[in-house]
Amino acid sequence: MIHLIVGNTGSGKTTYSIALKSKTNGIIFSIDKWNKTLFLPDKNADDGLEWFLERIDRSEKIIMELIKQLESSQTDSILDLGLSKFEHREKFRKFAETNDYELKIHFLDISKETRLKRVMKRNNEKGATYEFEVTKENFDFMENWFEKPSEKEVNGGVIITE
Repeated sequence: MIHLIVGNTGSGKTTYSIALKSKTNGIIFSIDKWNKTLFLPDKNADDGLEWFLERIDRSEKIIMELIKQLESSQTDSILDLGLSKFEHREKFRKFAETNDYELKIHFLDISKETRLKRVMKRNNEKGATYEFEVTKENFDFMENWFEKPSEKEVNGGVIITE
């Protein structure tokens, strides 16, 4: 099964993914870890959103190949990839459908206030789920970038609220 973990910045996607892993014995793919390890060391100050999106897309091609291997060994894939846009989530839905894989969406519907507190706390404490600082400017950008899943999109999935 493929688990799509969806929520805006600070909603707790990585923490939720870790808890889900213990229930499913799945493998977590966290794009923040991939970005920090593979791409951020090479990022220039003038590299913007498109620079990241290109690298994320390339990473996801590898992730999809790994999912195929995991599916053949009946191991769940937990995708902590941001999945901020409907189109991005749809890419994985179509991939699952094409390959006859089961897919479940987990939507973390957490208030802006709670998420901002979590992000600021994570920035300060640099704990287990910290990969890089999320500035207030980045947080505010994501408020407009994120497309909340519709009821239809989440149908049959899991919704987590505060």
